[in-house]
Amino acid sequence: MRLINRQPDRAGRLILILLPFALLLFAYFTGSAARLTENPNDKLLPSAAQMSDAVERLAFTEDKRSGDYLFWQDSASSLKRLALGLSISALLGLTLGIAAGTLPLFGAPLSPLLTVLSMIPPLAILPILFIVFGLGELSKVMLIVIGIAPCIARDMEQRAREIPRELLIKAQTLGANTWTLILRVVLPQLMPRLLISLRLVLGSAWLFLIAAEAIASTDGLGYRIFLVRRYLAMDVILPYVVWITLLAWLMDLGLRQLARLAFPWYEGAKA
Repeated sequence: MRLINRQPDRAGRLILILLPFALLLFAYFTGSAARLTENPNDKLLPSAAQMSDAVERLAFTEDKRSGDYLFWQDSASSLKRLALGLSISALLGLTLGIAAGTLPLFGAPLSPLLTVLSMIPPLAILPILFIVFGLGELSKVMLIVIGIAPCIARDMEQRAREIPRELLIKAQTLGANTWTLILRVVLPQLMPRLLISLRLVLGSAWLFLIAAEAIASTDGLGYRIFLVRRYLAMDVILPYVVWITLLAWLMDLGLRQLARLAFPWYEGAKA
């Protein structure tokens, strides 16, 4: 049998999924043990015990200054900003995408504008955002919105243009006006794609959030990582990076399951 036609069974698929992670962990802890044996004060590759102690200190021990559990406070602050940024971006992207992809009078000016906006590096305008919106929560949320909303809008626009023209003509023949077309024909076609678009931009949203928190914040996952970097505290940085990755994966999984449950008829929701 040709290799391209071979499919792993359930047990084999599970082994293949876990194998890369097992190899990475083996390589890391082997290197960590070697470095710590040579230099017990080495901070580059902390051991599992050192990282566990750091998590215990940050997640399950009250901070002496504030009385908060810093790990959970940082997580809550970051997730709040991310959720707000994603929500605004989804609503804005969907609205602009429908307008650009469905209504020619709006599409003519909006389509090239969205293309240009999506090409602007959001991190390059971060200082401008801090100047305009200040150093509070608004600037961090706006960085996420500016970073991903144009990309979502362009994706929605493309999907709206792919709707068969025959569907729109038939709906108009049955007496549908513009709003009815958008609400009953276009919007149901775009909603599942919106969830997929959110999954695709999730990594970028985290990137913009971490960057904003690192530069101007007093809490958050990005703030904590960049705060302890001056002490080379890899025992804190690595667990935080793993936690961010886990949160992003769980969000992606949640969006995928939501797409499957809400739109089982959509082929892309099965990916």
